Amino acid sequence: MDYIVFDLEWNQGNDGKEGEVKEIPFEILEIGAVKMNEDLAITGKFSRLVKPQVYHEMNQITEKLIHIDLEELEGEEYFPEVAGDFLEWCGKDCIFCTWGQMDLHELQKNMKYYGMEPLENGPMKFYDVQKLFSIGFEDGKARRALEYAVDFLGVEKDIPFHRAFSDAYYTAKVMARLDRSVFGNYSFDVFVKPKTRKDEIRIVFQDYAKYISREFGSKAEALEDREVMGVKCYLCGRNIKRKMKWCTPNGKHYYCAGYCDVHGYVKVKVRVKKSEDDKVYIVKTTKFISEEEMNKMREKRMKPKLI
Repeated sequence: MDYIVFDLEWNQGNDGKEGEVKEIPFEILEIGAVKMNEDLAITGKFSRLVKPQVYHEMNQITEKLIHIDLEELEGEEYFPEVAGDFLEWCGKDCIFCTWGQMDLHELQKNMKYYGMEPLENGPMKFYDVQKLFSIGFEDGKARRALEYAVDFLGVEKDIPFHRAFSDAYYTAKVMARLDRSVFGNYSFDVFVKPKTRKDEIRIVFQDYAKYISREFGSKAEALEDREVMGVKCYLCGRNIKRKMKWCTPNGKHYYCAGYCDVHGYVKVKVRVKKSEDDKVYIVKTTKFISEEEMNKMREKRMKPKLI
């Protein structure tokens, strides 16, 4: 299996939402990637520009950041050709790796706009190296800039930042410095949602469990689902006694807590996410907490669950 560490540069409208094409708010202009083998040694490189078809003026902020002039792209191929070459170069036995969560999602969004087949038929496993860096060297919650991680690890800065290939190259360099123990903390891109209850994601990591639901027609429907709002110990599978009723600070995130007689206090968080077709899906995380953390949850002023 190969690791495909990639980065994208893209353009967008200059007039905010008014200048945006809803189906493709970010048009990819450049794909850069490195291929790494199982020993995390670089075995291949990919770097291509893309001729735009959607936005014909460069966004002012984007132009200052990546220093690409649209005139430079006139001789390049369009996205379907470049993306097709990229995916062929990747090969079939690979896992994608990115700095942050946006690039894999936007790659697939651009692919959909041009009628290309999706990468997977459901949620796609990948490595968010930004998250892995945080787990390996910080608190697991902080999300640092790529250049910060490069400086932190003492990686030599031998090419400029803020182009697709260079950022993929530096992401690969950071990834190669990580302890392999963090590689169990992979992420899921949900551009393609689970289609049925059977396809839903249920996975246990080292210190928490995650559930990604199929789509529901409305938030009300989702919050009435027994699995979405059920409270179980993910180690022994038992239904557990609730110590705090479901409540929400904002109508998007819902919290509950309970107690397992074998494994202790459990905190459950349900996030309601919108799909692109005005449906919703659920990302639910369950983790063990201390009694002190349980008491702090109770002290927070949150409204009872309202739909």
